[in-house]
Amino acid sequence: MLLLNASRWRYLAMISIAWLALFTVTRVVLLCASFSAADVSVWQLLLMFVQGLVYDLGFLSFASLPLGLYLTFCPQWLWSNSWHQLLLRMMFAISLFVMLFTAVSEWLFWDEFSVRFNFIAVDYLVYSKEVIDNILESYPVYPLLAGLALLAVVLTVMLKKPLHKALRVPESKVLSRLPGLAVLIALAGLSGLLLSQDFPRGSDGNSYQRELAANGPYQFFAAFRNNELDYPSFYATLDEQQVGALLRAEVEESHARFVSDNPLDIRREITYQGAPRHLNVVLVTIESLSAKYLGSFGDERGLTPNLDKLRRESLAFTNLYATGTRTDRGLEAITLSVPPTPGRSLVKRIGRESGFASLGQQLNAQGYDSVFVYGGRGYFDNMNAFFSGNGYRIVDQSSVPDSEMSFTNAWGMADEDLYAQTLKIADADHAQGKPFFLQLMTTSNHRPYSYPDGRIDIASGEGREGAVKYTDYAIGEFLRQAQQKPWFAETIFVFVADHTAGSAGKEDLPVSNYHIPMFIYAPHYLQPNEIDTLVSQIDIAPTLLGLLNQSYISTFFGRDILRPEAALRGRALLGNYQHLGLFDGGDLAILSPRKTVRRHDDALGVSYERRTNKSNELVQRDIAYYQGASYDIAQGLLKWQGTAVVKQPILARLQGQQ
Repeated sequence: MLLLNASRWRYLAMISIAWLALFTVTRVVLLCASFSAADVSVWQLLLMFVQGLVYDLGFLSFASLPLGLYLTFCPQWLWSNSWHQLLLRMMFAISLFVMLFTAVSEWLFWDEFSVRFNFIAVDYLVYSKEVIDNILESYPVYPLLAGLALLAVVLTVMLKKPLHKALRVPESKVLSRLPGLAVLIALAGLSGLLLSQDFPRGSDGNSYQRELAANGPYQFFAAFRNNELDYPSFYATLDEQQVGALLRAEVEESHARFVSDNPLDIRREITYQGAPRHLNVVLVTIESLSAKYLGSFGDERGLTPNLDKLRRESLAFTNLYATGTRTDRGLEAITLSVPPTPGRSLVKRIGRESGFASLGQQLNAQGYDSVFVYGGRGYFDNMNAFFSGNGYRIVDQSSVPDSEMSFTNAWGMADEDLYAQTLKIADADHAQGKPFFLQLMTTSNHRPYSYPDGRIDIASGEGREGAVKYTDYAIGEFLRQAQQKPWFAETIFVFVADHTAGSAGKEDLPVSNYHIPMFIYAPHYLQPNEIDTLVSQIDIAPTLLGLLNQSYISTFFGRDILRPEAALRGRALLGNYQHLGLFDGGDLAILSPRKTVRRHDDALGVSYERRTNKSNELVQRDIAYYQGASYDIAQGLLKWQGTAVVKQPILARLQGQQ
């Protein structure tokens, strides 16, 4: 301690203690905000803070290395210089500001997602324009920053005396400072071996407790480093022959024939009897629309009169679950029909996001104009690269004249403007006699929850309630306008959410928080009906192609849910970057890093969690999907192979039947 008081290391100690204090205060505040959900006993509370201290010290051991190197090798003449001393005081004040800014950022992130920084925070850094604009429109940012800066200055002044002592240390030689640097390097090395994103409790227990024990900045950099996870290295595996047999049992259908001898190759020829229906398709993916917001699913606030009416007039899928917690996961599942493999979605695996046998490619092969229509700028989440590389042409905010947008916010144009562009594209394709497939992605049901004035009875920017009601209003207006079009009678409309508004819960994968609505509306072709079969987003593409009676070569992991055999084997796949689940309607199997396998029995009820092993049947089904999907992606077995491969064997069979 005497050595510390008389050395430059006191300066680093002051900064580190300030960080530790703020980390602790942040943990306390987040705990108070989620105390009931965390459900902690006295022992668990103590354990959480001890583990949190380990996390905090681990992060600081890494973060302190650059300053530790500087303190060790800065020459004495420079250290004692007056301007250098002033610079170090300013650096101390700036570090306090960064600490306060980090704490406030963690609170805002927790308020929206109920987790520490993760992949979402990394994405927010990458796509900074939309995120910064969103924050500016949602919070009083500039007064907040000014307040944090003022507080940092006040704290620096209050710590003037100890800071002066830390800087006015006796002259010393480099050799005398090396032991301190060695200790710091040793701590960083130990932290690297000990800590991981799911330290210290593996994958068990209440997820709130694990998140509260974690350290936000550490989690951020860990997520940045681990944006993809190699399945065989981190997750439970089975023999490839066993996986192949299990996976084929999952995806086989009476109208399908596998085209490869490789058991892990799920490519199969799908054959429908009779001629295909070249109906137009408008597939609307709605931002953050949880089923719980709809009146027809029990909400009593009257936010969704148009969607509730649409449910009564459609094929309504009442037991559908999203695969993930972000837009890119929903788009991946709907477009490619693949499980949510660990790490980033395929949409954002830059350089490897294209060339798949997507829904758009399949319909292009049948003469459709496949268009991705997005209310925002498609570079966000790498959407433009993904869709243009998988058979779609792009219409997004950047390609729409300002005169055709009545309202924009941080995320893009209002939903009504998106629908206006959709009608414009449909009119143009219809005039050319070309069937169209328009896959939309809306933006209005997203913070800052702003939309054009005068549309609904809730003021713009007031919160999620208003955004949901405006989303519903825009859908109603879109359908009323579409009904006047000459192409309406020959069009299938699909309305489905990309994910829910919030997926956090006590469990790693709280199944009820993945529940989304889907309505397929085609009054001239489909009788209204409710489908209560357990359905995943990966089932949408094959079901839609089934409605069109399209024969094709499938790389889809989903099934046509309208076929009689589908109701016997309902299941939903869901994940959150690290944890990979399969829900069978009652129980949930979860695969986690470190090859951990668990079950949540009665997943929609009490959700009793227990460890299990790979001999469990539900776990084996879970492994089959994710190990098989990871293999097929890595081996290029989901790639688009062109129209010749798709059409020739099927056409020959159809001609023989005629």
